[in-house]
Amino acid sequence: MSEAASATAVTALEAPARLARRRPSFRAVFGLTVLLIMSGAAVLAPQIAPWDPARQMLMKRLRPPAWEARGLREHPLGTDHLGRDILSRIVYGGRISLGVGLSAVTLSALIGVSLGLLAGFHGGRTDAVVMRVADVFLAIPYILLAMGVVFALGPSLLNVILVMAVTRWVQFARIVRADVLSIREREFVSGARARGNRSLRLLLRHVLPNALTPIIVVATLELAFMIIYESALSFLGLGVQPPTPTWGWMLADGRNYLATAWWLATFPGLAIMLTVLAVNLLGDWLRDTLDPRLKV
Repeated sequence: MSEAASATAVTALEAPARLARRRPSFRAVFGLTVLLIMSGAAVLAPQIAPWDPARQMLMKRLRPPAWEARGLREHPLGTDHLGRDILSRIVYGGRISLGVGLSAVTLSALIGVSLGLLAGFHGGRTDAVVMRVADVFLAIPYILLAMGVVFALGPSLLNVILVMAVTRWVQFARIVRADVLSIREREFVSGARARGNRSLRLLLRHVLPNALTPIIVVATLELAFMIIYESALSFLGLGVQPPTPTWGWMLADGRNYLATAWWLATFPGLAIMLTVLAVNLLGDWLRDTLDPRLKV
C-alpha cells in the first residue's frame, strides 16, 4: 500500500478509534437508552399499544390518568376529548416523529453533503454559486418557507419530509465545505491526484471518508431539530393530517383543554422533550468525542 493510501485509511479510521477509546458518559448512556426505548416503542407500536389510536370511545372521553380519581386502569395516561387512548396515540405518534425526522435528515444530508463536497473541492464558480444559494435559504426563515411550500403542495407525509430536507440542507453544506477546503490541500489528496485519479474518485475515495466526523455530529444534532420541526408543522396544521396521530397534533388538540384536561397536552409534550433531550445528549457526546479540538 502506498504512503498516500495509508494516510487516507488511517485518517478515515480516526473517528471510530476515538469512539472506542472514549468511555460514554452518564448523559450519553441516558440519551442512548431513552432513544432506544422511544425507537423500539415506535417500531413495535402495533404489538405494544393497548388500543387502536384512532378508536373513539365517547363514553370514556376526557378520562384522567389511571392514578387519579376518575382514571381507568385500561387507559394508563387517560383519554382525549374523543375517548381515544393517549398512551396508544403517543406510541404511534412516535413512528411519525422519528420516521419523518430520520428521513428528512437523511435526505438533507444527501443534498447538503453533495453540494458541500462540490463547492469545497472545486472552488471557484461552483463554490460561489452553491454558497450564494445557501445564503438565500439562510435569509428566509425556515418555518415561513416551509409554510409556503406546504400551502402550495398540500400537507402530506412526503411533502413534509421534502420541505424539512430542502430547508435544512444548508447546515450540512456549510460544514462539509469548510472541512473539504482543508482536506483537499493534504498530501494524500495531492498524491492521489498525481496518480491520475479523477475528481469523482478523489471525492468518494479520499475526501468524503475524511469528512465523515462533522457529518455524523451534524446529522445527530439535526435529528433533534427535525423532531421539533415536524411537531411545529403538525401543531400548525401543516404536517401529517388526521386521523394519523402525531405528537404535534396531540399538542394542538390539547391546548383547548389545558385547564380541564392537563394530560392531553402534557404527555405528548413530555414525549417530544425526552426524545429531543436524548438526541441532544447523544449528539453532544459524539461532538466531544469526535472533535479533537474539544479534548483537554
